[in-house]
Amino acid sequence: MSDVIDLGIPSVRAEAPVLAPRRPTRKIRVGGLEVGGDAPVTVQSMTTTKTHDIGATLQQIAELTAAGCDIVRVACPTDKDAAALPVIARQSRIPVIADIHFNPKYVFAAIEAGCGAVRVNPGNIRKFDDRVAEICKAASDHGVSLRIGVNGGSLDPRLLKKYGKATPEALVESATWEAGLFEENDFHDFKISVKHHDVVTMVQAYRLLSQAGRWPLHLGVTEAGPAFQGTIKSCAAFGTLLAEGIGDTIRVSLSAPPVEEVKVGTKLLEFMGLRQRQLEIVSCPSCGRAQVDVWSLAEQVEEGLKGVTAPLRVAVMGCVVNGPGEAREADLGCASGNGKGQIFVRGKVVETVREEQVVETLLRYAQDMAEDMTRELGEEALAGTAPMVSAAG
Repeated sequence: MSDVIDLGIPSVRAEAPVLAPRRPTRKIRVGGLEVGGDAPVTVQSMTTTKTHDIGATLQQIAELTAAGCDIVRVACPTDKDAAALPVIARQSRIPVIADIHFNPKYVFAAIEAGCGAVRVNPGNIRKFDDRVAEICKAASDHGVSLRIGVNGGSLDPRLLKKYGKATPEALVESATWEAGLFEENDFHDFKISVKHHDVVTMVQAYRLLSQAGRWPLHLGVTEAGPAFQGTIKSCAAFGTLLAEGIGDTIRVSLSAPPVEEVKVGTKLLEFMGLRQRQLEIVSCPSCGRAQVDVWSLAEQVEEGLKGVTAPLRVAVMGCVVNGPGEAREADLGCASGNGKGQIFVRGKVVETVREEQVVETLLRYAQDMAEDMTRELGEEALAGTAPMVSAAG
């Protein structure tokens, strides 16, 4: 081992800054989980299985839970799906929300099944407003919360006629009207969403809604698109609103496996300082200064650390411009060039190795440090997350 070089890393790393204080909202419960108020922002997703296929649905819920999902929604369009809800709600490790459209009888079935919450779409449930009093009483009796889910694609025809299309004002008018009906029945355990596929419309709608009341808000860009496009749209919208303190729970809606939604959502919250940081790999972008194949190095390190959940920041750098500085801020890092690489541990160069040994050496240190962190912080606190890669330079 070479002589240790101290780069002067601070003795204590500051906590991630928060861009804005959370907007004060009323706190509700979704099953055993708190949403709104000072509760952490939660990540939701939705199963793609047929709900009446109980085994497949529970398997997918388990996969989503392992990926970091806090709340899961399941579709309930048929009698067979409604009949499966009691088993699914009982066996799921995370709260289950039943997603109801068109037929109001499934709202009552989901409430009685013991779901953590029920999502209702006032725009397409037959004679919904006429059943609000019954729904509120049933939900109160069973301790079940509700979500008023207004969607640009299924807005009440009366509002479409009034506004011409699903404008921010139309979405908010629908949501606040329904909220008023709930509150007239002395029911307050609900959150609201006003989803739209257009980022600007969605952001404007949530801003208006956040000014209209203290209801907890579920953020979503509906029909966001395939993984690449949908991730960008969701992060643009959620990042804007969360940076203003708006939003209590989120779902990244992608045309992709639901686990991918959870990965994006959890990493977004980490970047926003709203969820405990997990494994992060900081690596160089493509650059003419690089003296090694940084892309390949970063991919090998990411693959080698797959499954590590400790809050370990690993820097993989390829030149002398940013390498020392990134290594200083990271828990562990390497800076490579001229056929060799230096390994940094908390700001100190602890070893210099041949270029072909950089990855295996870095992984060895990373695994040891991750195990130490896991023991210190506890396994349970680190469960259900995956690595993230961010660019530096």
